[in-house]
Amino acid sequence: MKAIYNRLFGGTTGVVQLGILAAILMIVLPLSLDIFRLNLVGKYLTYAFVALGLVLLWGKAGVLSLGQGVFFGLGGYCMAMFLKLEASDPISTKIQSTPGIPDFMDWNQITQLPAFWMPFKSLPFTLLAVVVVPSIVAFVLGVAMFKRRVGGVYFAIITQALALILSLAIDGNQGYTGGRNGITDLRTLLGWDIRSSHAQYLLYFTTCGLLVLAIVLSQWMLSGKLGKMLLAMRDREDRVRFSGYDVSMFKVFTFCFAAALSGVGGALFVLQVGFISPSLVGIVPSIEMVIFAAVGGRVSLLGAVYGTLLVNTGKSLFSENFPQLWLFAMGGLFIAVVVLFPNGLAGVVELIRKKVSPFLKNLRTSSTLPTSGSTPLPSPDKP
Repeated sequence: MKAIYNRLFGGTTGVVQLGILAAILMIVLPLSLDIFRLNLVGKYLTYAFVALGLVLLWGKAGVLSLGQGVFFGLGGYCMAMFLKLEASDPISTKIQSTPGIPDFMDWNQITQLPAFWMPFKSLPFTLLAVVVVPSIVAFVLGVAMFKRRVGGVYFAIITQALALILSLAIDGNQGYTGGRNGITDLRTLLGWDIRSSHAQYLLYFTTCGLLVLAIVLSQWMLSGKLGKMLLAMRDREDRVRFSGYDVSMFKVFTFCFAAALSGVGGALFVLQVGFISPSLVGIVPSIEMVIFAAVGGRVSLLGAVYGTLLVNTGKSLFSENFPQLWLFAMGGLFIAVVVLFPNGLAGVVELIRKKVSPFLKNLRTSSTLPTSGSTPLPSPDKP
């Protein structure tokens, strides 16, 4: 039982750190922020799913992907397709030339629902697709690249190209995907108004709960044999391969798991924000997601969440006051982290802990020693 406890939470220290994060997200922020700001935080937390995947893929396995926005977008579009079909019932779209199909299809003179849209009338299928579709794309790309030992900067460039291709494909097929405007006007989930304040609170806590679950699951993976293999592959891949292990399939599995996490984040983003567009799939958001992981600490699961919150909060506050300078600030932040704090916030915290721990230990030791020159009290006489 203790072994399972340590694997899931990383020991007592891990439980305390996870508890602090959960308390901040589920108690402190809801009590201190209005619904508008809390909804913004909920949106930021959906990006944290991508950052968690990058910790596993980049920080632990040493594989940098600059295209995680692809999987975030695929999960988001799967959820958006279900919500759009629910909003496009024949009664709500009776003024269209073809009632019962999304409005952007009617504008592009499409007269019937495309076949690949049909399964997304089912919520169970949609929830499955949110995880499976990004995983399948990651599996195909991973097998094609890792089996040929494509890695390093070449893999990063290929994933970046994939992000560009997908964003252009979505943008160029307006009749089927909504084009540059994306899929908008998403209002209900099984008749439940997702725009109400009550719904936004519930969706926020759902996002927090799923994020904590994702952290625990990732910690469980890293504390077992897989985690040791990922670290060994990152540091000495040739030695692991010569030991008889199939390095490529370990990378494929990690890539697929990171893609599945990104897909869940994309689906939650759509539920909280109410739209999805190609701007969330392309190169820029994918690079920003790498920055989230880098700032928090690319080897720390909790650091990835804190880094995501810090960067996005700074982005919102800075862009509200200095909209022209935000991109320069983002670039400067990334350079500063790489040069000065290569392990991000988690590395800074660990450095402080190492410097403070000896002092606290000496303080505790000195407090238990008797004061010099003092005489111990005599023991009471026994009757």
